[in-house]
Amino acid sequence: MSYTDTYKKWLADPRLSAEAKNELDGIKGNNEEIEYRFGAELAFGTAGMRGIIGFGTNMMNVYTVKRATQGLSEFIKTKGEEAMERGVAISYDTRLKSDEFAQAAAEVLAANNITAHLYGMEHPVPMLSFAVRELNAFAGIMVTASHNPKQYNGYKVYGEDGAQMSPEDTEVVVKFIKKIDDYLAPHTPTEEQKLKYIKIISDRVDKKYYDELEKLTISKQAIKKYGKDLKLVYTPVHGSGYIPVTTILKRIGINATVVEEQTKKDPDFSTVEVPNPEFKETLSMGIHYAEQIGATVVFGTDPDSDRLGVAVKNNDGEFEALSGNQVGILLLDYVLNRLKEEGTMPENPAVVKSFVTTGMAKAICARFGVTLFEVPVGFKFIGEKIKLWERPDCPHPYTYVFGFEESCGYLRGTHARDKDAVVASMLCAEMVCYYTSIGKTVYQRLQEIYDTYGYVLDCNISIPFKGLHAMDDMNKVVDGLKVNPATKFDIYKVTAVRDYSKNIKTDIATGEKSEIGSPLTNCVYYELENGSFICVRPSGTEPKLKIYFSVKMQKKKDAEEALEKMQKAVKKLLGV
Repeated sequence: MSYTDTYKKWLADPRLSAEAKNELDGIKGNNEEIEYRFGAELAFGTAGMRGIIGFGTNMMNVYTVKRATQGLSEFIKTKGEEAMERGVAISYDTRLKSDEFAQAAAEVLAANNITAHLYGMEHPVPMLSFAVRELNAFAGIMVTASHNPKQYNGYKVYGEDGAQMSPEDTEVVVKFIKKIDDYLAPHTPTEEQKLKYIKIISDRVDKKYYDELEKLTISKQAIKKYGKDLKLVYTPVHGSGYIPVTTILKRIGINATVVEEQTKKDPDFSTVEVPNPEFKETLSMGIHYAEQIGATVVFGTDPDSDRLGVAVKNNDGEFEALSGNQVGILLLDYVLNRLKEEGTMPENPAVVKSFVTTGMAKAICARFGVTLFEVPVGFKFIGEKIKLWERPDCPHPYTYVFGFEESCGYLRGTHARDKDAVVASMLCAEMVCYYTSIGKTVYQRLQEIYDTYGYVLDCNISIPFKGLHAMDDMNKVVDGLKVNPATKFDIYKVTAVRDYSKNIKTDIATGEKSEIGSPLTNCVYYELENGSFICVRPSGTEPKLKIYFSVKMQKKKDAEEALEKMQKAVKKLLGV
């Protein structure tokens, strides 16, 4: 069936809602728009699905959500009555239609006699991850598009360990989803099923979450002395982090000035261009308040509060937005240093990061005698390490201390198995207290880290792809890099190439091949001289080819010059 036939079929179906009919009527004659909406199905990958809100098979709407949830329901039913009774925990953020999509998912589950544990109001990703574990649910659903622009929404599925569902289980769910041809099937529960299977998650789950976070504080004396008078600015950027972040800060005794205009739930995110706190512009209102009260640190969380963005005042009195790598370095250094000072470093401590995250983590962990593990992009792989080490039959168990990704995602503690900007906000605030107690600023500590380990400049660029076949086109570009592997980028020699799609590392000088020991993913990683690297991979959630650079030099100026040369060489190689 052609996309125009599918479009006409939807319009002619009496089950189509009035809202959907009006919207689809409005695109009659617009062949390009009709093709985009109906020329493909919204992809459901290892990170779930994410797309522009609107009606059509390639859009985020109540019909694509119900279809995905029916596929998940079929998967759960194959696991038996116990899995159905344990059910699914469901949360959502402040985005447009997030609450509607969450309710629709709950009703589909109920129609299949599967318990749906539904939050009564928006809750962030980490609290959903925690709830899956606390409620002993079989799975979880989070309705969110994270830090994407306001036009987007998404749907993430979690496994029973609280991490995003494994690739193996996701593959089975996708097979069930693809069997469902009727997008407009109602999957409507009876009133009796609603009463029996849809259960609102109790506030006691929230309390237990905060209890777990409070146990993770490591600078209690500094908090006690400086917390109440701390000059610190926080913005939730209209997202779900407002209540959790301010609650945990209040519980441990830290005062933060909140950007009131951005505490309001606003699906248009009208005070920012994009609700991504990694950008200085997104934190601009917070920076304005910080300048008024004399604060040196501003931090913010994204709509689903799994990412933390930070800006700090530099030695010239101007605010700089830190990269996710820089925040990760600061938090890693802070956690390891405080555990050592307090004499509470556990046995066999371990840190986990994605392999595209800063190379500086290796030097920091080595200094503290902590083992560093690298995993593919996706916080579920960090969660898998935690799960492995908790198993009683694990041959070489480690104690998880900290995990992070360059995309502003951090986790201390094992209460959740995904990025947690609530605990990261708490760590950030107590870190400010601690450095205040010893007469330093966060910026000064960052410069000390560079002085100790050398300067590492980390950055990534994204090349957007368009069209229905964007994801396939991106993967073809990456596949092309494997045919004739590059041996240098400008004057910087490649020492080894990692092909993560085959789990093989090739030494350029000797040609020797070795196993990487990593889950398979389509990615090419170039190890360069002196510990620098370049990595190319397709995004798993949006049509963008991502290129990562980690440049190690003694001085910032040298690193910036090297980065410019590397970027030109990579763009020439890719022909962009």
